[in-house]
Amino acid sequence: MSGGPRRIAVLGAGIMGCSVALFLARKGCAVTLIDKASAPFGAASRWNEGKIHLGFLYSGDASMGTAKHVLPGGLRFKPLVEGLIGRGIDLPGAQGEDLYLCHQRSIVPPDAMANYFESVAEVVRGHPDARDYLVDVSACPIHRLTESELSRVSGSPDIVAGFRVPERSVSTNWLADGFVDAVSAEPRIDLRMAARVLAVGPEQPDDLEGRWRVETEGGISETFDTVVNALWEGRLAIDATAGLPAAGIWTHRYRLALFLRTSTPVDLPSLVVATGPFGDIKNYNGRDFYLSWYPDGLRVESAALSPPDPPPLDASHAASLCTSILDRLEGIAPEVARLRASVEHVALKGGWVFAAGQGALSDPRATLHRRSDFRVVRRGAYLSIDTGKFSTAPWLAWQLAAAIG
Repeated sequence: MSGGPRRIAVLGAGIMGCSVALFLARKGCAVTLIDKASAPFGAASRWNEGKIHLGFLYSGDASMGTAKHVLPGGLRFKPLVEGLIGRGIDLPGAQGEDLYLCHQRSIVPPDAMANYFESVAEVVRGHPDARDYLVDVSACPIHRLTESELSRVSGSPDIVAGFRVPERSVSTNWLADGFVDAVSAEPRIDLRMAARVLAVGPEQPDDLEGRWRVETEGGISETFDTVVNALWEGRLAIDATAGLPAAGIWTHRYRLALFLRTSTPVDLPSLVVATGPFGDIKNYNGRDFYLSWYPDGLRVESAALSPPDPPPLDASHAASLCTSILDRLEGIAPEVARLRASVEHVALKGGWVFAAGQGALSDPRATLHRRSDFRVVRRGAYLSIDTGKFSTAPWLAWQLAAAIG
């Protein structure tokens, strides 16, 4: 190619789009990063729990397919992200290990969950990147809580077992600020915010390897050497305009959770109530917390190519939802009462999540329990990428940038 650096459009400025854009820009490409939001990291990539997956969440997939698929991205998350944003993931970036609490209505009973956790731990221990995780997990200890330990965490009769695993989470707000700074400082990235993408197609219909056109609202049309679709919401609809038909099954889900800050530190462990439509608590630094109760926070679930807009949420309904989430979690972990007593600020936030699966999480047959199908699909110089999980995005972006650049 001649005439200057390769021009690449990246659609979507969440963790996947920003990671791809940074990797490609540092390879010398001229990247145009396009998103309908007013700034990068404006939706789900900023407002989620930040779990860096080792595979423990997916005990509903006894085949271990999901665990093995998400594991490489989770183990490489820290070194890849630190290289992208130029800062270390340390406190307040990452906090303590997770406790998995087995609910009596879990689709996976306690002993089966214990066996699954040991199988995941064995895979983690044997992985060459186990020392590169947020902490060294080459030993990957699994501890089943004793009755007295479990009663100190939760006195609820709904909780029938508990497990301590070395999986951890990062503060997505902290991480988002690092990515925004890095993207804004990169001279080879041209930010096009508040620009909704309408369609993508080859400039010459019979030349898929040639330049591709991106059309955005306002009648704007530009051509690029390569187009990467890294959207979550509406990715499939743009794929359709590019001549890439949707395949398989999928679900768009719009979820809300609480982001809470306390006036004084609260010693509350990070919890996952598993496995099914339950919830979790993340303690990032003793004062900043994420709290979710899945059935309450799920606002929209859709298998449409373009999901409908979420219903409006007025102040009264938002307050009721906040109270409900806290009530549900306090019923599981009484120490949540201490959070409520020292609230300095609370926000109800979230965004769209895409999954290659369908069904109710309370149903063990639901394909949502299997998340091993995320990948890159290509049509000529157009690439569409299913991010999979927050924690797998930088790893997939690194692979994609290597293939492109």
